Amino acid sequence: MTIDKSLKIKKGVSRSRNVLTRVERIEKLQSQDRWAEGTSPFNLPKIRVYKVVLKKKKKAKDAADAEKK
Repeated sequence: MTIDKSLKIKKGVSRSRNVLTRVERIEKLQSQDRWAEGTSPFNLPKIRVYKVVLKKKKKAKDAADAEKK
C-alpha cells in the first residue's frame, strides 16, 4: 500500500530527536573518546542529545531605530 502524496514529509524529521540509532550512539561515543575498538555494540550507555535553540533575529524596524541613535 502506498502513501498519499499529501501525507508524505518532504524534509524528513525537522525537529530534534531524543532517540539515536545504535550507529549514531557509537559515533558520539567515539567523538567523546568513550568507545574502544572491539567493544560490544550492545548495552551502550545513554547519550544526551542537546536541543539546538536558535535566537530570533530582530526586526528591521529595530535595526533602523538603532542606526538613528
